[in-house]
Amino acid sequence: MQQIHVRKDAIGEAELVESDPGELGEGALRLAVESFSVTSNNVTYAVVGDDFGYWNFFPAPGDKGIVPMWGHARVVESNHPEFSVGERVYGYLPMATHLDVLPGKVSASGFTDMAEHRQPMSPIYNQYSRLAADPEHDPAREGERMIFGPLFKTGFLIEYFFRSEDWFGASQLILTSASSKTAMGLASVAKHRSPQVKRIGLTSAGNVEFVKASDLYDTVVAYDDVGSIATETSVSVDFAGNSGLLKAIHTHLGEALKYSCLVGVTHIEERAGGTEDIPGPAPTLFFAPDHAVALFKSVGPEEASTMLAESWRAFLADAGDNVTIERRRGLAAARDVFVAMVGGKVDPAKGIVIEP
Repeated sequence: MQQIHVRKDAIGEAELVESDPGELGEGALRLAVESFSVTSNNVTYAVVGDDFGYWNFFPAPGDKGIVPMWGHARVVESNHPEFSVGERVYGYLPMATHLDVLPGKVSASGFTDMAEHRQPMSPIYNQYSRLAADPEHDPAREGERMIFGPLFKTGFLIEYFFRSEDWFGASQLILTSASSKTAMGLASVAKHRSPQVKRIGLTSAGNVEFVKASDLYDTVVAYDDVGSIATETSVSVDFAGNSGLLKAIHTHLGEALKYSCLVGVTHIEERAGGTEDIPGPAPTLFFAPDHAVALFKSVGPEEASTMLAESWRAFLADAGDNVTIERRRGLAAARDVFVAMVGGKVDPAKGIVIEP
């Protein structure tokens, strides 16, 4: 078994290690990881790993951690009567070649990993889909699901939250890191479900043309041109984690800014710096798993799944072809891509899929 171990206090340092997976436990499955995507979302998991328990899903020794990924795996050994070798699943996986899970709450469409160390964390991350009976599974779109799926769902939940609050009376939505996949997901859902709210995408000068070409935003603005944004009632969603940019948005909009939402960090080197002295509303962190649970309680799992599926199909039509999927073989490639992303070297026009 191979794993990528990342230093928790210096996530740009990562190493490939080999270990013996040991004997498979009673009632457990051994999964061989087939594929996973590496996105800015995974970098966020590492940045806030201690605060939100992301390091706890797949433990590593000492000051090291294993970054969670979303992807596909197949059963290569089974001590569970309801699972056969060869069955494929989709869900939360380590940056590794193998994972042992302990299935519980088993149904035709999925199961929950009941491993004791995973129970304190959000149940959203412990659920696995059995692909043979998974309504979301499309063999032709496995790459898009890994790259966009988790990020899209976060965008969907942000839009649902704002819509539930009548957008706090805002007429425009401002998104930083507009080329990021989560921002594109939010922009697509807002375009279809809340078309009355203008979508303003903020991005680096080098990404302006890519973001414009996505056709997901009413206006695209470079980071150094925040002052050109109309001072209308607004809500902002910051995906960048750049405290200077966030302050500029708050300072420019002042009282016109009705809600400030923080999601992830795509500019890690600039995430430092407080937000205590900025004008306007206090920036509030958006934790998607809590909002997912709230959605399912509010409308029920069937309606929530229908809403998600409708918006997912619309998103694929909007943006599914904007990103070229690049497949790389070997776990060492995952380490290299992750380290590059930590350093901010991300091409928004590419989606990286690793096949360990």
